[in-house]
Amino acid sequence: MSLRRLRWVGLLSPLLLCGMAWAQGFADEDRDWGIAPIEELRRPPYSAPTPRSLPDGSVITTAELRDRLAGANPPLVIDVAGGEGHETLPGALWIPGAGRGDNFVDPIQAQFAALLGQITAGDKQRALVFLCVNAQCWLSYNAARRALAAGYRQVYWYRGGYAAWRAAGLPLAPMQPPASSPAGASSAAPIKEPAR
Repeated sequence: MSLRRLRWVGLLSPLLLCGMAWAQGFADEDRDWGIAPIEELRRPPYSAPTPRSLPDGSVITTAELRDRLAGANPPLVIDVAGGEGHETLPGALWIPGAGRGDNFVDPIQAQFAALLGQITAGDKQRALVFLCVNAQCWLSYNAARRALAAGYRQVYWYRGGYAAWRAAGLPLAPMQPPASSPAGASSAAPIKEPAR
């Protein structure tokens, strides 16, 4: 192989690898751990390998979400990760606690359904995307299942979470705790778990 051809291969290799990463997903968002999807809510531990599908909903990849957010009717993105604040997708609403709980008739479901009604103005056709930390976080899976149980029809689970978004080199924005956010900011009120 000529020196000139080797230089081209050297220049193109990173671009080819980047293209392969976009096709295969980021941060395990497409990884198959052999976990079957469940119709009920996952109970603790919430940090464990997840299934590759969502009953009655859809899984959305990083590339698909990036394209949908740039489109004419972007979905409403809801981050349900816990903690004291973190980086997440720009414009995402933060609703910590939405992925916890025991079942679809618990107090969390009622709080979450009411909050979704407020942020969607009651539009059950509004596209909703739920995310958490990564592909080993069940909180976003649970929140998506809760939205489906509340009657929302366009529910997407961003399985890769903000780890996949970061791995794709896409921009993140700081998320602030909901209690410190003014009305209309990027955070909604946290969901409160009932005392046990």
